[in-house]
Amino acid sequence: MTVEPPATERWALITGATAGIGEAFARRLAAEGWDLVLVARDAARLAEVATELTGRHGRQVETISADLSTDDGCAAVERRLTAGAPVRLLVNNAGVSLNQPFLRSTAEDEARLLRLNVHAVLRLTQAALGPMTARRDGAVINVSSVAGFAPVMPGSTYPASKAWVTSFSESVDQSVRPFGVRVMALCPGYTRTGYHERNGIDMSGTPRWMWLRADDVVAEALRDLRKGRSVSVPDWKYKLAAAGLRYAPRRLLRAAYRDRRGRIDPADG
Repeated sequence: MTVEPPATERWALITGATAGIGEAFARRLAAEGWDLVLVARDAARLAEVATELTGRHGRQVETISADLSTDDGCAAVERRLTAGAPVRLLVNNAGVSLNQPFLRSTAEDEARLLRLNVHAVLRLTQAALGPMTARRDGAVINVSSVAGFAPVMPGSTYPASKAWVTSFSESVDQSVRPFGVRVMALCPGYTRTGYHERNGIDMSGTPRWMWLRADDVVAEALRDLRKGRSVSVPDWKYKLAAAGLRYAPRRLLRAAYRDRRGRIDPADG
């Protein structure tokens, strides 16, 4: 499946579309001539982004204000994926991390993380693939993370949720390729999106060279989709990191996680 837009209408639906990677996808696709369905919780911000993109690029932009950690929120987006103008590209970008380790977390918070990072991705991907496979045209990009290649955040369930997204995407991609449809996991590293600040995560100790630009992540993701890849890891340094995380002996990874006192403290986060 190519993401080069034809002369007719072509719609892309993007979740988490008002900030970071999701907003970068929206801006890039609108500039390439795509019409958009933008999904996020903040209705005011959605309207602001939609007005800007319509004015700048002259594209049709629909908005859906929905909390995808809820059944009602997922159902609202599923309805748009299965009715109305056909959606040729779905970008499942919405996700969350928790600013506390598992032992300090609550069952409610962990359930919300799984519902947004896993359950919503599953539901919306399934809703999109039905019409896509029937038309034999379409693609899904599920935004995962390089963190999903190993438990790189001791005490956090975030890497586990992203490991599921990557594995799920690779598996489903194999089943839909015969229908001319693609599913790809996008696994970026640290990306400047404002995400960490919004979630109260202190990243001040992360070296500047490790950070990626959201626009660069999106550009490489779309290139990799055109090339037929089922997993996209933007930037050479994170390609190397992903390979290391995938194949390094687990004992070496555990040693890297240990704190200065020579042990892993489950209360540290």
